[in-house]
Amino acid sequence: MLIMKSNTADSSLLVGRPCPVCGHSEAAERFRKKSLRIVQCGRCPMIFANPIEKGWADGSYYDQLSGPFFLSQNKLDGDYAKPRFARELRLFRKFCPRGTVIDVGCSTGAFLYQLNVSFPSDYSAIGLDIAGPALDHAESKGTRVLRESYPEATSLADNSAQAVTLWAVMEHLDDPRRFLAKTARVLAQGGYCFILVPNFRSLAVRLLGPKYRYIFPQHVNYFTRETLRHFVSTEPSLRVVYETSMHFNPIVIAQDWRRGGEFVSDQERAQLLKRTTSYKQSPILAPVKLALAGVEAALSLLYLADNSVIVLQKTSR
Repeated sequence: MLIMKSNTADSSLLVGRPCPVCGHSEAAERFRKKSLRIVQCGRCPMIFANPIEKGWADGSYYDQLSGPFFLSQNKLDGDYAKPRFARELRLFRKFCPRGTVIDVGCSTGAFLYQLNVSFPSDYSAIGLDIAGPALDHAESKGTRVLRESYPEATSLADNSAQAVTLWAVMEHLDDPRRFLAKTARVLAQGGYCFILVPNFRSLAVRLLGPKYRYIFPQHVNYFTRETLRHFVSTEPSLRVVYETSMHFNPIVIAQDWRRGGEFVSDQERAQLLKRTTSYKQSPILAPVKLALAGVEAALSLLYLADNSVIVLQKTSR
């Protein structure tokens, strides 16, 4: 990797990187958002941040975020509310009704908590992350955790898992191909991999462009439907069995339109998560929820919802 000094105020170390999908070293700048430089690969359509801060490249920043962000009460209240992972759980159950599950980048363990509470006898669930305080919370809620980097995790046996979930993980990784290769090894024959990433061709991105709050330093990869397909094709033992887009939050669009491209703080994002989750739980807002569900369904059909989702199945060893 190329390491250089940032020209930003904090003089952070920056890391130059090749395309995270095809490995090509040349890329053209698409736009800048303050200190964040977004480029497009010169060989494939992949869009990514280059350079990136060293703390995002090696993951060290995530341990630092555990306390002030992941463990903030607003974030926990939002993550642990029942509606939070409702869509993911429905999709997951459709393909994996039982077995060993590894949730990579599990953070505070909210997805596995919901899985265990809803289906207590169906799964042997393991959460894996490198953010220590977040994992402490996951353990306190009864989730079994592994505190190690996924690509180097020696405690995960090959061909041992019926499912691996990577919910909102691949967009954070300097080299996501290593995580996909590890998944191919860990999955048993016929097992499933679930990947969710922000959709860079969503309605929100089309309307807001660089103003969109999820174009920010923590996100170093920006997948479209096409680049996500291209990315997963680099692992020949995994085949695509399902793809869709999901989630839609019009409040984000309204807020980001007014903000004019400022980065949104972790605290504000956590507050909005709790707020929108409480709206989903309110019986008074049932008609609004029904209308938004219809909008989301239409956007999903057009692949314009906020997140891209792909399900892969292991077909060979």
